[in-house]
Amino acid sequence: MEKRVEDSRTELVQLLMPQHINGTGRLFGGMLMEWIDVVAGVTARRHSERNVITAAVDNLQFKAGAYVNDTLLLVGRLTYVGNSSMEVRVDTYAEDLSGKRRPINRAYLVMVALDEEEKPARVPRLILETEAQIAEWEGGIKRNELRRIRRVEGY
Repeated sequence: MEKRVEDSRTELVQLLMPQHINGTGRLFGGMLMEWIDVVAGVTARRHSERNVITAAVDNLQFKAGAYVNDTLLLVGRLTYVGNSSMEVRVDTYAEDLSGKRRPINRAYLVMVALDEEEKPARVPRLILETEAQIAEWEGGIKRNELRRIRRVEGY
């Protein structure tokens, strides 16, 4: 079975409220990490049609702050699949009242699909339709190899 990248694309919209803000007046990073994990999980569930677990947060780059009353948009998409694992890229944007968006975060997470006995389960292959999807897939191959090396070396 195969699925397109767009078949599992996931968006989450969140209005930033005072309870989401840290002592410096910016979005609390841990709150954003929770939302990123949720978006990655839903994206992987949609692709695999199975329950999933987070195996790794491979890369988490904070590019800018977000503030009370910003609207956050998180977009998740698959970039690479293995046998039971799926790499999900989650991009986060802050949108102000005028509608202007600015990127504030990019993260790559590895999710693993589980069968009914909570063992890793095979996931559908990924159909790549654009040059950007092919470039992400090639980057995913490299990131997957780096993760393998880190596991072998005990990192």
